[in-house]
Amino acid sequence: MDLNLLRVLDALLQENSVTRAAERLGTSPAATSRTLARLRRTVGDPLLVRAGQGLVPTPRAVELRDEVGVLLRGCDNVLRPGAGFEPVHLQRTFTVQATDLLLAGLAGPLTERIRGEAPQVDVVFLPEALEGGPALRQGAVDVEFGVLGPMDPETRTRSIVQRPLVGVARSGHPLFEKRIDARRFAAADHIGISRQGKRLGPIDHALAERGLRRRIAVVVPSHTSAMILARDTDLVALTMADWLPDATGALGLRTFPIPLDLAPVDLGMAWHPRNSADPGHRWFREQVAAAVQEASG
Repeated sequence: MDLNLLRVLDALLQENSVTRAAERLGTSPAATSRTLARLRRTVGDPLLVRAGQGLVPTPRAVELRDEVGVLLRGCDNVLRPGAGFEPVHLQRTFTVQATDLLLAGLAGPLTERIRGEAPQVDVVFLPEALEGGPALRQGAVDVEFGVLGPMDPETRTRSIVQRPLVGVARSGHPLFEKRIDARRFAAADHIGISRQGKRLGPIDHALAERGLRRRIAVVVPSHTSAMILARDTDLVALTMADWLPDATGALGLRTFPIPLDLAPVDLGMAWHPRNSADPGHRWFREQVAAAVQEASG
């Protein structure tokens, strides 16, 4: 049966009036009357019959009233994105791709939020092995979180928070004996962080504009190894301001503003458009965004 016929039938059975049903449906009484005639032929029952100045339902109409309402609600749940979605009933595993630094700050608040709202949802964190979109397109990753580089044209993105970069060194580092200006910052030996062994970045370009150059004495593939190396040496590393402050302090490290004009780090997430309207995926993305903002203070 035409879904529109069911909607008209529902209105007629609820109102017991062609005029009021037409008002409810936003159409004319004549159009509603024609649809009622079609319904009578389809059902094989008059449905509503004249009783004085009004209409009363037939026994068959009374039987259909609740059934039609249930059918329409079921159709609405199928056709309306997210209708009837309740996280508490969600049984699903989501995969997030992020660096170790971002993972360390995100995992705790995200896990707590999910356990509170959807205890049957699991999360798998993966390293940045397929950044740039392929993992999203292939379905191996649900959400890529971090500093987003070039993406596939169809990939959807959302900026969540911006954090400035800061330097980090052991608490007893000689840098902290005097004010840290650009020259003293450049004179220190630095730790580069790159899975691909890259040495130069925005900091080096900003230093070059001042006629300065720093030495990247060591390149490591992760922030975790950079922080531990900075703890045990006089090398200087980089991190994000106010991200994992307790862990930084526990390692005996101290942060300091970088004396250069640098753009803040833009943290965002990316996902494939096939998941955009999925209520479960949309709910998970909101949890990721809220957890990142919580971790950022």
